[in-house]
Amino acid sequence: MEELTHDFLSFLPAALLALAAAGAPEVYKLAARRFLDRAKSHTASWLYILLDSFLTPVAGLFRVLLGAAAVKSLPFELVRDAVFLQYLNLTADLLVIFYLFPIPAMAIMLAGSSSGSPYGGIGFSREMIMMLAYEVPLLMIMLTVAMKVGGGSGAEFSLTKIMDYQAEHGSFGLTPVMWPAFLAWLMFLPATLGVPPFDQPEAETEILEGPLLEYSGVLLAFFHMASALKMVVALALGVVLFFPGTISDIPAVNLVWFVVKCALFMLFTLTVVKSATGRLRIEQALSFFLKYPAGLALLSLILVWIGC
Repeated sequence: MEELTHDFLSFLPAALLALAAAGAPEVYKLAARRFLDRAKSHTASWLYILLDSFLTPVAGLFRVLLGAAAVKSLPFELVRDAVFLQYLNLTADLLVIFYLFPIPAMAIMLAGSSSGSPYGGIGFSREMIMMLAYEVPLLMIMLTVAMKVGGGSGAEFSLTKIMDYQAEHGSFGLTPVMWPAFLAWLMFLPATLGVPPFDQPEAETEILEGPLLEYSGVLLAFFHMASALKMVVALALGVVLFFPGTISDIPAVNLVWFVVKCALFMLFTLTVVKSATGRLRIEQALSFFLKYPAGLALLSLILVWIGC
């Protein structure tokens, strides 16, 4: 492994990509917002709402992808070393992801409980209820995928083996026995990302963003960055679990194809849902997840278990 000594120019690509990750999404949001405001009088209201709700998620996706490209372009052999990639592969495990997924929600709960605001307390309790509601179907979805890949030998939780299995046998999104789990995943995404109709913890029109009401500046930026990162991870995990695969031997083409699949997930599970639905009450959201996503995921789990 080569020593970590390089001249300034070798860091220039990573530095430029890092600056782009910090500034380009904001420039995009500003330009897109001005364009939408000018076109508002000539655009149908539903289309304006749809496009407007797309701005922040797309900017977050750009920021994370540019940040990952900055890390990848660092002139250290470490980030390209086979041993390092092997460690990444060991941690890229469904069980690890399942344990890491609640961390942003737990951070919001801690922020709300320590803010001293009554709105923060309400948001804290709502976030806890929502997390308990959507973690149940999430666990069953992951277990269904793991058991399908493992076959008769048990559950297989390695993301690499999950992708290899689908490359050989076809995407789970096109496998009838996995369709209920896929539908449950589509229902899970808006809840874990706090998008209407499942934005009860931060409901702006009710509790003024709840747990985040008393925060500003750097602390608020960290919460929004965590939300953007969680969105990218959730969308990417959905692609890996149900529609992995590449279309070319060129890495750049496959990256574009991956972004397109993430954007399609975002369009149908976040943007359209946000534009077409109203917020549920917290007890309605809890009942919904314990009935429909959990029921669909359990159906797929049973079908996989009996060998359909």
